Amino acid sequence: MSKLRIAVQKSGRLNEDSMRILKDIGISIDNGKDQLKASAKGFPVEVFYLRNGDIPQYLKDGVVDAAIIGENVLIEKGEGIDVVEKLGFSSCRVCIAVPKSGKYESIKDLEGKRIATSYPNTVKMYLDKNGVNANLHIINGSVEIAPNIGLADAICDIVSSGSTLFKNNLKEVDTILKSEAVLAVSPKMDEERKAILETIQFRIQSVLKGRQSKYILLNAPNDKVQDIINILPGMKSPTVLPLAEKGWSSIHSVISKNEFWEVIDELKVKGAQGILVCPIEKMVL
Repeated sequence: MSKLRIAVQKSGRLNEDSMRILKDIGISIDNGKDQLKASAKGFPVEVFYLRNGDIPQYLKDGVVDAAIIGENVLIEKGEGIDVVEKLGFSSCRVCIAVPKSGKYESIKDLEGKRIATSYPNTVKMYLDKNGVNANLHIINGSVEIAPNIGLADAICDIVSSGSTLFKNNLKEVDTILKSEAVLAVSPKMDEERKAILETIQFRIQSVLKGRQSKYILLNAPNDKVQDIINILPGMKSPTVLPLAEKGWSSIHSVISKNEFWEVIDELKVKGAQGILVCPIEKMVL
């Protein structure tokens, strides 16, 4: 049986998040130090540990069948590569930054200016879209230092927390795109490997749904049950069980992690007591 060849970033935060989700979907990888390829135990998958910027070309050439990669890298280098799943982790932004003392009101202020970047294609698309002509200096590495040494008037680079910009006396002024990790596929993948990928996708979707949800248990007087059910839609509908104490019920349901505190506040108003909230490892719907 063929093995699905999946690429992940060799090191860094994206590598850690990628290996975590593979583990969560039951793909156990035993890779030694500096090993560039490793096979999964009990599942037809090989993991390739590659430089992030090299992965799009490996996908195009069919050297690997799929990859967990930053969306920003695909936009820059991965034309023609399809994304089959957004993964919701390793979020970042590709932003334009200028010296703190510099004046900036809009992208038009960069007309004729020098921009240092590791993302020339992304920047050029954005400038063209806004009718701005600027000179791009392609830098691989410490882009943030360019304005300080007189090489550029502005930079465009990945931003997560913004601390690196702050340390280099720069301010973020425009966001070109927002990015997260995605599951991308090679246009040359065969049908046998596509079947393996579908199984992986199903498992990933179950894990992501679990991460985005919380399991909630609470007690309520019976005359408040309907009011509480109206707040808790659950997957289909909440589970309601009678308690040993007459006139009371236990209600079990699932809520969105993003709406957690708003829902809790509303439940308390409606008479809910003994509220317990638990993480969900996986959700198979």
